[in-house]
Amino acid sequence: MVLFGVPGAFTPTCSNRHLPGYIEHFPDFQARGVSVMCLSVNDVYVMQAWAAAQQVPPGLVLLADGNANFTRALGLELDGTAFGMGLRARRFALYAEDGVVRLLQVEAPGELRVSSAEAMLTAIADQPA
Repeated sequence: MVLFGVPGAFTPTCSNRHLPGYIEHFPDFQARGVSVMCLSVNDVYVMQAWAAAQQVPPGLVLLADGNANFTRALGLELDGTAFGMGLRARRFALYAEDGVVRLLQVEAPGELRVSSAEAMLTAIADQPA
């Protein structure tokens, strides 16, 4: 499975590039038997509205981490207070098999490279069998 985290639903990079890349490449992940989930520190209603607005296909799961409990447990929190966003998730993607994280890609601030759908597809292909 791939779990990717975004700083916020409806934010520019998340809505214009990050999630759309996973929507576009969702069939490629499915062909490899890889489930895809997106995590954001938003409430479930925001995540449902974002999924509808982005026309997220069935099977690509958007997860709400409203209180950032899971994000903090991963150590991937981001303090967006200076930007009026409060506590958020850093932009990341992880690949796990049988509950074991095999790869964790965390973005530098302001970037979308290593956690993109394309980067994760390449990284998964490079994982030992």
